[in-house]
Amino acid sequence: MATVKKDPSRKKTPWLVRWRDDGGIQRKKGFARKVDADRFRAEIEHRLNAGTYIDPAGGRRTFRSYAEEWRAGQPHRPNTAMRHRSQLAKHVYPVLGDRPLAALRPSELQAFVTGLSATLSPGSVRVVWSSVRAVLAAAIRDRLIGHDPAVGVKMPEKPREQVVPLTVDQVDQLVRAAPDGYRHLVTVAAATGLRQGELFGLQFDDIDFEARTISLDRQVQPAAGGGFLVGPLKNRASYRTVPVGTVVINALRAHLKAQPAEGKEFVFRTPAGEPLTRNTFNTNVWRPLADRAGLVGVGMHDLRHFYASALIRAGLNPKVVASRLGHANAAMTLNTYSHLWPDDEDRTRQALDQLMLPASLPASLPASLPV
Repeated sequence: MATVKKDPSRKKTPWLVRWRDDGGIQRKKGFARKVDADRFRAEIEHRLNAGTYIDPAGGRRTFRSYAEEWRAGQPHRPNTAMRHRSQLAKHVYPVLGDRPLAALRPSELQAFVTGLSATLSPGSVRVVWSSVRAVLAAAIRDRLIGHDPAVGVKMPEKPREQVVPLTVDQVDQLVRAAPDGYRHLVTVAAATGLRQGELFGLQFDDIDFEARTISLDRQVQPAAGGGFLVGPLKNRASYRTVPVGTVVINALRAHLKAQPAEGKEFVFRTPAGEPLTRNTFNTNVWRPLADRAGLVGVGMHDLRHFYASALIRAGLNPKVVASRLGHANAAMTLNTYSHLWPDDEDRTRQALDQLMLPASLPASLPASLPV
């Protein structure tokens, strides 16, 4: 419970409120008038009883101090941890790092986002902002601040770009432009839709040649300062078994004949036998082969789009496509590829034409009606 007592030695604020916070730490605050002290005592007692108490000292912590403590305690995957560390150090701390948490205002955060927009793309701004939001949300949960200063902050509009899948001829150009040792990798990527890290994490034991499936339960990512990390997949839906056809089976057999692997060995490796990583592969292998194929600017992720478009073209529904791609849900798939499915008008015409033309038409009507 909080108490109010007069301390004559305090000339300006003689009325002293003392209380213990929910962590058992003694706190105090002085007031010039008893009525104000009584009001504050009642408010503190109510917040302690209701579980809404906010530590006055907590809000004085700087954003940088709390963010570093938050970052160290997160069970992030290596890639996520590196992203947060990089984004905070490069973009956030120079502007917000020394600001007390409780002093942050929506207008200040809006100005921060607007400043980022001058040098970063809308997508990159959102990535940086996600780190800021995560830190502020944790500060609220820890009851260091009693409100969310990020509410209402607007992001720059992100232009919606529709995926334009590669053609079969373009994929063939990439395969033919690939150097020895990587040609079958390009084929497998195009015919499975695996993410780059998933493909690089593929081991011999993951392939069932008889059942014609590939099981995925790890990925390879670049490590900070060089090297590689073998870690978990992006999300729960990423752990999946992908059915593959003859094209993939033949490509894997040919690759393993040239570069044998067994057991827990990685299927696709560097000439030195190390796992491939995104940074070095894209710089040393992918970009040169895309240039040779006459497809400058095409990324390896475009092979994943090609795979998705092939499934859609074959008539697979969004839920199945999402499962094959390892998307968390079908909504994510539709957000990216909805324009590739026939629209509702096309489906309506097709459904009725298939049902009623020509067999269901009355004999008195021609099979083909004038428009």
